[in-house]
Amino acid sequence: MKLTADKIFINAKAYTLEAEGVVKEAIVIKDGKFVFVGTTEEALAKYEAKEVIDLEGKTVLPGMGDSHLHFFAFCQTFTTVDLGGAKSKKEAIERLAAKAAETPEGEWIKGSNFDQSKWEDCEDQLPTKEDLDKASTKHPIVIKRVCLHTAVANTMALEKANIGKGYEFGVGGTVVLDDDGMPNGIFREQASKIYDELIPDPFLIPENKKKYMKQGFDLAAQYGLTMMHTYAAEIWKYSEDINDYIELNRKGELPVRMTVCLDYFYDKPFVTKAEREDPFRAAQFGTFKIFSDGSLGSRSAKLFEPYDDDPTTDGILVISQEDLNERMLKGYEMGLQPAIHCIGDMGLDVVLTAIEYTLKKSRENGMTEREQKDRLPFRIIHAQMANPDLIERMTKLPVVLDIQPSFFLTDMHWIKERVGEKRASMSYTWKTYMDKGLMMTGGSDCPVEIFSPWNGIYSLVTRKDLQGWPEGGVQPEEKLSVYDAVCIFSKNIPYANGEQDLMGTIEAGKFADMVVIDRDIFNVPEDEIKDIKALHTYMAGNETYCREGEEF
Repeated sequence: MKLTADKIFINAKAYTLEAEGVVKEAIVIKDGKFVFVGTTEEALAKYEAKEVIDLEGKTVLPGMGDSHLHFFAFCQTFTTVDLGGAKSKKEAIERLAAKAAETPEGEWIKGSNFDQSKWEDCEDQLPTKEDLDKASTKHPIVIKRVCLHTAVANTMALEKANIGKGYEFGVGGTVVLDDDGMPNGIFREQASKIYDELIPDPFLIPENKKKYMKQGFDLAAQYGLTMMHTYAAEIWKYSEDINDYIELNRKGELPVRMTVCLDYFYDKPFVTKAEREDPFRAAQFGTFKIFSDGSLGSRSAKLFEPYDDDPTTDGILVISQEDLNERMLKGYEMGLQPAIHCIGDMGLDVVLTAIEYTLKKSRENGMTEREQKDRLPFRIIHAQMANPDLIERMTKLPVVLDIQPSFFLTDMHWIKERVGEKRASMSYTWKTYMDKGLMMTGGSDCPVEIFSPWNGIYSLVTRKDLQGWPEGGVQPEEKLSVYDAVCIFSKNIPYANGEQDLMGTIEAGKFADMVVIDRDIFNVPEDEIKDIKALHTYMAGNETYCREGEEF
């Protein structure tokens, strides 16, 4: 007598990622988990199901993931003037002016995703209040850079916030002043939160939140994503309310597993073994996040030496070493998993110092070596710039690196100019990290970049931009194999939060999360990887996305 199952997939080309080159023909799913992976003949002989799906040789991978993004922030961009893709400052201003023309005078206009490094008419210089005044002087306007670490306000917005001559923000941020002591409209790091307090939040309207969250989730499933680690950013009012995800999960409307990470101390609820192993539970708490510095694009990432293209600054530490030490220790001893944003080399140095301090101090406070080994690793977010000494220190610590390969698609065009050739050569060195035994997980930092895992894998494999420049790639010695790159966006991510026994590979007993794609990623020209499309996405065996025309 045959065993019953919910779905049987046959004639597949399923790369299980158990090890490189492992390919299976058949996948059997029951109660949200894989129960058999093997040959078509074996599957049909042993199991019966209402749905037997012939994949006709199509390629299957474990569900893709994003280890670091800001989902609410991404959804909120649907309510702003999208400045992404603008080829010039003039074009960006025209988009804002068009919005102003249809907006009642006095109402706020918010722009997102601008990247002055891609503008043809400004030599990588940030816009100022005078530029935004060209869009409107009758509307308060605030725009945020794509990295989220810099904002620019027009004159009316400055007046609304009562920011005038000689204004000083204080620790953790900067309001840039001109030679006369007047604000020029540029806000760096935590100073930008001034406007997050003033501008009405469209997500306070429940229907808006529901509408735009669904839009975001639909797109994620379309990219083949089944797991996302989303980060709150309270300093910028990008709140993540886990109850929103729990409610969607309860209704069966959550198509992606959401791990919600917070940037404040919280009491992490106890999860039973049964809850942990439930494939249909798709919302949970994650890390405790801390910022150390800013971004390279806004010149606020903290460096040991000044920027090559602006010797007046070496970036910003948004927290002192002492405060970082104590904040990390407190979170760690509360049982939380610290995740720390750092991009510059000095930004990384202070983070490693804080981790070393936390491990030493927690032992002195009574934590045993065994207890430390049983804890989840410290997560270092970005880790873009690291000299050999910093890398060596990382190898001696329990860390996972949450990297953003898509950043390199843009940054490769200006990184040498920004930090000089020597420091550029020590940036985005993923092969070096891997050779040193460091675990990496793939993220997008969306909305900084779109959460396409295929773009990230393409970047890791080719080290070229999306237009195929340059031939052979930038620092080709740092290229990764396709297998290693795919693992970074799938298999590796569950290691970051201790769930590698539940997901990340196609194996019996694991959650039935997988994606069917339109070509064999391991056997196509590397330049095609960015063009891969998901045909079907499944979470816990349930289809969350079907490409038009691909219905079974």
